[in-house]
Amino acid sequence: MPEGDTVLQTARRLHTALAGHPLTRCDLRVPRYATADLTGRTVLDVTPRGKHLLTRVEGGLTLHSHLRMDGAWQIYAPGERWRGGPAHQIRAILGTAGRTAVGYRLPVLELLRTRDEARVVGHLGPDLLGPDWDPDEALRRLLADPARPLGEALLDQRNLAGIGNIFASETCFRAGATPWLPIGELPAPERLVTAAKNLLEAHRERPGHRRTLAVYGRADRPCLRCRTPIRTALHDGRPAYWCPRCQSGPTP
Repeated sequence: MPEGDTVLQTARRLHTALAGHPLTRCDLRVPRYATADLTGRTVLDVTPRGKHLLTRVEGGLTLHSHLRMDGAWQIYAPGERWRGGPAHQIRAILGTAGRTAVGYRLPVLELLRTRDEARVVGHLGPDLLGPDWDPDEALRRLLADPARPLGEALLDQRNLAGIGNIFASETCFRAGATPWLPIGELPAPERLVTAAKNLLEAHRERPGHRRTLAVYGRADRPCLRCRTPIRTALHDGRPAYWCPRCQSGPTP
């Protein structure tokens, strides 16, 4: 699933392509909005909120989308061949005179009043890459349930928004704890919040940097720090990775 840094990059590309321009084409291929037409309305901005994308248009409307596992927004120039997948996977087309944004396999797509955005993103905790970032509030939310496993607490978007499987495993590694350690037992938990923020900031500025991840996707390969083989197991149905030497705490 795309994480906060990827969603931010997608929002920036969409904003650059669409913002400030009137829509010359709008096709929302979701039964509920099949007759909705935003043609003629100017795109005001595209804003990320955690893993959510909010495309705001003139007239107080917002197109809310979420990529989840397989969704993607692709941007094409006039006459360019669309390559994001077969036509039946297209869920949204937003076109201007100079660019066309095509949403493929979007599992969440809804049109709402901009004033009602809190209905879809109001539950989220502080956004690690957003202007509302508040480390003290994020830490307060994380520690509200001290018995909760660290990895599970990090993945809960109500605590802090933008972390997925990749950065949950990487943040646990930075904190020196396994994903199963109760968060209340973590020494200096404020460092956890700082580590999560630093990780997403680094990958936001260097999107290709994921090839040097410390543990995620490195099962049975040597730890970059101590050379111990990295282990993996399912945690709440999702893959978690950890170094059995560098990280302390319970394991499956």
